[in-house]
Amino acid sequence: MKNKTIVLAFSGGLDTSYCLHYLVQQGHVVHTVFVNSGGVSDFEIKAINDRALTLGSHQHHTINAQQAIWDEFVKPLIWSKAKMREEYPLLCSDRYVVVKLCLQLCDELNTPYFAHGCTAMGNDQFRFDQTVHSLGHYEIIAPIRDLQAEITGNIRDHELAVLKQAGFAMSGQHEKYSINENMLGVTISGSEIDAFQAPTDDSLCWVKPRKAWPTKPLALQLGFTTGVATHLNGEVITGPELLQVLNQQLAAYGVGRHIYTGDVSIGLKGRIVFECPGIEGLMQAHKALEDLVNSKLQNQFRSQIAERWAELVYQGFFYEPHKDDIEAYLASSQSHVTGTVKLESQGGVLLATAVESPFIVQDSQSIYAQSATWTPEEALGYIKLTGQSATLVNQVRRAS
Repeated sequence: MKNKTIVLAFSGGLDTSYCLHYLVQQGHVVHTVFVNSGGVSDFEIKAINDRALTLGSHQHHTINAQQAIWDEFVKPLIWSKAKMREEYPLLCSDRYVVVKLCLQLCDELNTPYFAHGCTAMGNDQFRFDQTVHSLGHYEIIAPIRDLQAEITGNIRDHELAVLKQAGFAMSGQHEKYSINENMLGVTISGSEIDAFQAPTDDSLCWVKPRKAWPTKPLALQLGFTTGVATHLNGEVITGPELLQVLNQQLAAYGVGRHIYTGDVSIGLKGRIVFECPGIEGLMQAHKALEDLVNSKLQNQFRSQIAERWAELVYQGFFYEPHKDDIEAYLASSQSHVTGTVKLESQGGVLLATAVESPFIVQDSQSIYAQSATWTPEEALGYIKLTGQSATLVNQVRRAS
């Protein structure tokens, strides 16, 4: 059936460009939506708009989602310090907000048809589809995934050939890599990265190489209010603005570039290069403060919460009630995470060097390895009773 009104999540990259061209050629009325997740310039936003219209979009929509991403994703991410396999801070999680906003446009246009550019080979297809299923009754159209049933060989090569034949060229970098940028960071895959080889300089996006690092050391002060970063160098700043500044300043010092190999939900090994200078800075600063103001048991439990939250978000269960339950605990744990943290870098390495807070858990009369308010006898009793079980076990086993 032709002439469907379809809402297409459109990034302007290879996959969504192919989707738009294909759907228009099939006779559909396509509304493209670029959900601005940050990490792109005004020039790039205009280029995406122009590209959509050139490829045949009936109407192109640009929606700014940066505050929503900060509220729905960045806050619990920083509270939990969640990283998939303790490495990857889930930079593609803007997808969930993208889908939600696209579905809102579907409702406004009174159409059930939502299209995306996911393949059948990665995690994003589950993130997109499961979000759609969680949020309502819509029909999903996935031209790239469908294409894999029709052709053999490299899907990207086929897409490039079709677009080239139609007179639409892609940039050289996007021909070589699949690049996703947002306020959280940038992920790069394809070419030598997929082949498990050393990434070349062509894959550099935000983070500068060593030869380009400034010679003057960097010093920043982040202020937190109940777990949320609210100040930079003493000045009030919004979350999205803060990430933008941190991404720029820390990237200049070579901070935040990593390689991650993970297990894709459908059973493959997936490898990416990712750059997240702002998130890295926020995580380090928040951890330095939280370690000092929260209790020992709170800080110990954090790693368990982080692993579970990361797994849910990575696998696509962003709108799962269990995730809401976890975030209720995380929010509660931030009640006293208020203070300032100094971050410093001379290039490559970022350190949280100083912390100030009215809630630092300390006893002015007891300083580690220097002074204490308990007696040596009390310390010996603590050692004896705490280790009693292990002592008895070893005594019994030595005697047998």
